[in-house]
Amino acid sequence: MKKIFTLLSLVTLGITANAQVVINEVYGGGGAGTSVYINDFVELINIGSTSVTLSDVSIQYASATGTFNSYNVLPTFTLAPGQKYLIEMVPSTANTVGAVLPLADYKVTNNTNFSGTTYNGGFNMSGSNGKVAIVQGAPGAPVQATGPTSAGVLDFVGYGTANLFEGTAAAPATDATKSAQRKIPVVDTNSNVNDFEVKAPTPENKSTSLSTGDIAKLKFNLVRNSKVTNEITFGEKANIKIYNVSGSLVKSASVEKNTSLNVSSLPKGVYVVTGEVNGQSISQKIVKE
Repeated sequence: MKKIFTLLSLVTLGITANAQVVINEVYGGGGAGTSVYINDFVELINIGSTSVTLSDVSIQYASATGTFNSYNVLPTFTLAPGQKYLIEMVPSTANTVGAVLPLADYKVTNNTNFSGTTYNGGFNMSGSNGKVAIVQGAPGAPVQATGPTSAGVLDFVGYGTANLFEGTAAAPATDATKSAQRKIPVVDTNSNVNDFEVKAPTPENKSTSLSTGDIAKLKFNLVRNSKVTNEITFGEKANIKIYNVSGSLVKSASVEKNTSLNVSSLPKGVYVVTGEVNGQSISQKIVKE
């Protein structure tokens, strides 16, 4: 979601950059009798072509017909292109049914209402219908969402019988075995009904998430060897950037088609390589062994 706001100038600063981070998946069926996973989760993704850092952003949840009464401010974090961010809702009383989620990038263990009262436990999300928003605030001043286009809202998903949503209708209803997740290829057309489908949950964190190149199944093969020892081999000419799993830029270069780039100085781990080929932004994940 990309918006230009006329109110709250402190909030609007950086909205355009941060808006490339959107909600990718919503699962509210944690802990039920047939649950796939033990806890609810919300997954974010950077759908842009550059790394982005978010600060003073809150996650907010409301029931299908309710209002956004409370929030939890996320810690500052950086996402490389295509990287995901897994947010786990930890209830005040532990659930016992379902598999443990992959290690969450952030665990919501409490929520605070806009009157200042803090409650134990993450949001108790509905397994079928509800609304989730990520909202840009200012330091020490979270902004309350009132709808998908209210000031500060970076992205908004209404699912099931939600009375508020992006576009003309909500995303499909979920259940204990299915989440609402963006269709492949991942896009954000500001239409929940068109952008989302219901499938088996696929939670991923920053370390395990795919790059945008993998997600969109792009025609161009920017990187030819996804497993790297000392050199990355390129299948296209491009100006490339390499990001680590923390979203930090660690190397940049201009490469030619069918040439290699020495990366022996980089530590072992997962990286995302980005570039532009024929006007198409591409990013691919590599593993340096």
